[in-house]
Amino acid sequence: MRFSVPLHIIDLHEDGFHPLLDITVFNKPFKVVLDTGASKTAFDKNLLLEVNEIALLNASDKLSTGLGTNTMESFTATIHDMAIGKLKIPEFDVAVLDLSTINIAYEQMGHPQVLGVIGGDILMQYKAVIDYGKQVIKFKT
Repeated sequence: MRFSVPLHIIDLHEDGFHPLLDITVFNKPFKVVLDTGASKTAFDKNLLLEVNEIALLNASDKLSTGLGTNTMESFTATIHDMAIGKLKIPEFDVAVLDLSTINIAYEQMGHPQVLGVIGGDILMQYKAVIDYGKQVIKFKT
């Protein structure tokens, strides 16, 4: 079965564009960045704990790269009942990092706060097809 989900393309003021998706985690709506360059889906530690103070974070011995540093402290968490449009993901492991600098930059540009990024792990597993022209992403289950 294939599901289409709208993309919200935001302008980064002469620094390109980011596609955002609406997702639901812990029965709450969030925006996330669709990041084809991210190997793994990652959520912001502070925002995650703010919406679910009992989120179980497991320390990770992997170094996080690609975010301007390779020494960032990272964790993992198992997210239950995540939804991206009609795509229901009952259980999924995500990286958990301090992504506050992204949200500070977004806020300064007048964009909404994001929970994190959807990365290649979800995009591959659900055979994502991104259509920038139609501003949708399609997932297959």
